[in-house]
Amino acid sequence: MTRDPPSDPVRETVELGVELLEYTEDKQLPLAEAIDRIETVTSDPAITREILDTAEMRGVIDREDGVIQTNSGSFLRFEADVIEREGEFECKRCGSSISTGYFINFKAGEHGPFGSSCIRKVTGRE
Repeated sequence: MTRDPPSDPVRETVELGVELLEYTEDKQLPLAEAIDRIETVTSDPAITREILDTAEMRGVIDREDGVIQTNSGSFLRFEADVIEREGEFECKRCGSSISTGYFINFKAGEHGPFGSSCIRKVTGRE
């Protein structure tokens, strides 16, 4: 019987952050905006750097002069990749209490909840 390797929370966080950058709809954004989005995954500066470095190493982004250029061309389909749930939530981006939460389904895991305006900011649709 084979066992799954123990989970690595840092690796999982990095993968989630890389996917978040991969699926942003912005072709270009200031580094500060990219970090604002990554902060929905982690507030640890070392993990944030690891997310950016990993995304760059994999060709998901290019960084130059404080600007992030996205390379994937991937995007989220709101009907399939973003799930809406009713309940009592706190937005992962702004901290507001929300009754409708939007969750993003990534390969690395589910990310959210977000309110209606924050989900658009996080995905680059606003």
